[in-house]
Amino acid sequence: MTTEQSLPNKEQPGTILSYVNDVPNLCSLAGLACTLLAIYYSILGVYAITMIGMIWAVAFDWADGIIARSMEGRTKQQGVFGGQLDVLIDIVSYGVTPAILLLSYGKFEPLFLVGAFLMIAGAAIRLSYFSTFGLAGGKHYTGLALDNNSIILVFIVLFSVFFNEETFSFILYASCLTLTFLNVSQIKTPKLSGNPRNVYILAGYTLGMTAIYGWKLL
Repeated sequence: MTTEQSLPNKEQPGTILSYVNDVPNLCSLAGLACTLLAIYYSILGVYAITMIGMIWAVAFDWADGIIARSMEGRTKQQGVFGGQLDVLIDIVSYGVTPAILLLSYGKFEPLFLVGAFLMIAGAAIRLSYFSTFGLAGGKHYTGLALDNNSIILVFIVLFSVFFNEETFSFILYASCLTLTFLNVSQIKTPKLSGNPRNVYILAGYTLGMTAIYGWKLL
């Protein structure tokens, strides 16, 4: 995720689609495609594909920042546009998608609307705070970063096989509310995506979860 920045008034913007011709922004859009896949199969109740889509959305989210930092000649306009694109995609990936997952497990019963709303509202509040104030001390997030929601939920859903669907829906409900509370809390957490070691760990986790959930589809 990237802090909000403003461009000097003298800089003239390019065409809207010209900013898509940028590798980090294309990477962000690839993550959005994974998110759409997760939402679609969550509604259908095919949760193995949902989990694969969710974890790959995180992988692309981390990748866009890594690519952006390594690129030479990327303009400030592209960077600012990419930051805004990243924030908008984050609310879909880490707010809307888990909310739909919760609703789907809850058979779209009205009771689960409350949890779904709190997740989306928490994500919106968390992103607004981060866009305004950035990292605390330049190193730590205030509140649990939203990408952790997907990383943790993908792991929790592995245990759904040990419970009937109704019981697990309430376990998932409690998990989602706990994550939302942590998202908007004042706890300080490190910026994991900035550490190369963590990138390798996420890559291994993504491939491992893809293999496990892919096996479940066979």
